[in-house]
Amino acid sequence: MFPVLYTDNIHYLESPFYPNSYQEKYALLIKYSKIFRPFLPRKLKRKSKQYTISLLEKQDFDLFIPTYYDPYFLPYLSGKPFVLTVHDMIHELYPSHFPDDLETAVNKKILIEEATLIIAVSENTKRDILQIYPSVPSEKIAVVYLAHHFVGDSLQPKNLPAHYILFVGNRGLYKNFTLFIHAVAPLFKKYRELHLVCAGGNPFDDAEQLLINNLGVSDRIIQQNFRDDELKSYYENARCFVFPSAYEGFGIPVLESMSAGCPIILTNNSSFPEVAGDAGVYFRLDDELDLREKIELIWNNEQLRLTYKEKGLKQALKFKWSKTAKETLQIYQKAILK
Repeated sequence: MFPVLYTDNIHYLESPFYPNSYQEKYALLIKYSKIFRPFLPRKLKRKSKQYTISLLEKQDFDLFIPTYYDPYFLPYLSGKPFVLTVHDMIHELYPSHFPDDLETAVNKKILIEEATLIIAVSENTKRDILQIYPSVPSEKIAVVYLAHHFVGDSLQPKNLPAHYILFVGNRGLYKNFTLFIHAVAPLFKKYRELHLVCAGGNPFDDAEQLLINNLGVSDRIIQQNFRDDELKSYYENARCFVFPSAYEGFGIPVLESMSAGCPIILTNNSSFPEVAGDAGVYFRLDDELDLREKIELIWNNEQLRLTYKEKGLKQALKFKWSKTAKETLQIYQKAILK
């Protein structure tokens, strides 16, 4: 755990997992470490690697599990196995979105080829790996689905409109936010009570704000960040959740929406049909008119909305972290025995 805490921004690690763990012992340091991360990222990353290498050199381990696509550890394995988790192939499929990133795809290729076994988070991700790197044996890749973290009640966010559709998270690049705004803009004029809430993703940038202003819908769109313990309520109070992304390796927001009883509108491509099944209201990728029609369909038809709510709740039950953990452990054990 120690190296991860120096370089990651995973705030779930603020709560200790186990008694006498590193997280518990250094809880105060972890809590405030994010304050210092922006100022010392290179130093902390270097320290993390040095510490990990020192552990690898002792050879007191059975299996190594890298958390990202950095092959620095390969010379220190001395024949020990490692299992790589691949969440998506976005850098390989959409390289134009990452013109300044010259390392991720190259490093990922090295690790995919060298890994003892690979965990893909969806069948779609596995297909992408095999299509891009056909020399990789199919039997080397196992699919383990993710899950969601919603448990119990959620805190109620403030200042939410009475009637809104929801967009969650980052809005850039392949997330198709611009297409979405163009699709929904005419509906604001048609339905005066309709609002759009953009949860997370930070405030609109200049280009987004200009688009919203030019479409004359700035008074109907709200952006606000949220705490993790509020997110479920955003879904629960929404008329529907729209996820126009062109590609996701898995798409946890799909599960979040369904588990919160919020009908979801998304594209019928990538990993989405695997996750949403028949609980998704699908629109054709990049089809603004089709997206608008699907939003209006759910907005106007309460019975249909309730039908998809029930379908979503049922579909979400298929994905559990206990199942994810069990299947992941089995793959780790298999790698050790190879």
